[in-house]
Amino acid sequence: MISRIGSCVTQGFPSPQPKGMRAKVKPAMRHIRIGCFFYAILACLMTMDVPAAQAQTAVGIEQTFAGSLTAMPSENLGVSGAFYVPAYSSISMSQGKLRADFSVTLSIHNASETRPLVLRRVAYFDTGGKMVESYLKAPVALKPFSTIEVFVPTTDVRGGSGADFVVDWAATGEIAEPVVEALMFGSLGSGHYAFISQGRPVKLVGKN
Repeated sequence: MISRIGSCVTQGFPSPQPKGMRAKVKPAMRHIRIGCFFYAILACLMTMDVPAAQAQTAVGIEQTFAGSLTAMPSENLGVSGAFYVPAYSSISMSQGKLRADFSVTLSIHNASETRPLVLRRVAYFDTGGKMVESYLKAPVALKPFSTIEVFVPTTDVRGGSGADFVVDWAATGEIAEPVVEALMFGSLGSGHYAFISQGRPVKLVGKN
């Protein structure tokens, strides 16, 4: 993009003009430089995250991560569990006067070396607890040591500051606990920031 800005502002200008013309050309050159710079930035912002977002929605996990998937087990799924993963799509700053938005990448790892991991549900919820996206049309099985991902672009702010994912999984027998985490990435001013939120197994509490 920088090279395109440079060619835009340096090409197409006439050779030196008489003094009277030179005074008129200089302001015009400044305006053209500013215009080229503005439209270059605008074009960059318009294209950021859009392809990834469209690919996630239109194609789906089954096609995007076909290499990570295997056939569904024919045996009974006798072991099951769920993960709750906090996600921070947006963060309030300056006492709520400013908001920073982040992209979110949910990664689900099958930590077993020998057994497939069945995913029954991968869903995204907003701050109010309303489901805003479901990423599976039907259960899928992950190969041993394989991974799938779900991507929420920076421009998708439906989740808000209290967003979360819920992942329901199952297996045919004893299996290593899956690893589920969300990676947030974004920019604040001139800095870039990334942080991870670990998924937590959903367990019932309060029983004697």
